[in-house]
Amino acid sequence: MLKIASYNVNGINGRLAVLLKWLEEAKPDIVCLQELKAPNDRFPLAAIQTAGYQAVWDGQKSWNGVAILSRSLPIEEVRRVLPGDKEDVQSRYLEAVIGKMVISCLYCPNGNPYPGEKFEYKLKWYKRLTAHAKKLLEHDVPVILVGDYNVMPTALDVYKPEKYINDALFREEVREAFDRLLKQGWSDAIRQLFPGEIIYTFWDYFRHAWERNAGLRLDHFLMSPHLTDRLNGGGVDKHVRGWEKTSDHAPVWIELK
Repeated sequence: MLKIASYNVNGINGRLAVLLKWLEEAKPDIVCLQELKAPNDRFPLAAIQTAGYQAVWDGQKSWNGVAILSRSLPIEEVRRVLPGDKEDVQSRYLEAVIGKMVISCLYCPNGNPYPGEKFEYKLKWYKRLTAHAKKLLEHDVPVILVGDYNVMPTALDVYKPEKYINDALFREEVREAFDRLLKQGWSDAIRQLFPGEIIYTFWDYFRHAWERNAGLRLDHFLMSPHLTDRLNGGGVDKHVRGWEKTSDHAPVWIELK
């Protein structure tokens, strides 16, 4: 089995103890991290290596940042820029070959407030992602697009859909963009495993959202057709959200045969 995880750490240095504790407990083979919130020279490589992982990363001071960790298989970095906008300097995309599989780690823009420039940037970013994803499918190799998509695809993925109608995480335009991506031939791994269940990956720090289970499903694995039959299991390490000084996201994982 190959265990692949996604975890928006919400600041890798401030949450390093939580990350290391979870790595030791869960022992994923491959991990995609988002929201490092650290420049490249502040990535805690020594601690990651001591935990048994090699890493590639693209950081940014105070914001964004993505990384891919691998426990035993070598990582070959392919790109750290999402094609389509030479002016975009935000660290949101990292692509690597691990084994015979392409792993893309992504942190899609939040897009709030709606309407506004940030929302328009989000739609443009999704358009660029969709164009690049199409090219990845054309290579005819196993690919997984892993990360924080900042979208709840359906009403099942948000605790109170009516509250989010004009939120950039749930706006119709963003859900349609995610759906267009899926229709290229990608499978939403967690929904393939749990088609009708309420599953959340994020709980806000405010208004006791965690205690009330007022959550959102923002973190997704989109698999190319090569991997659909290899999907063996998956879930959310929900208890990690309850740890002290933890991220507002919980780790999400899948297992492949």
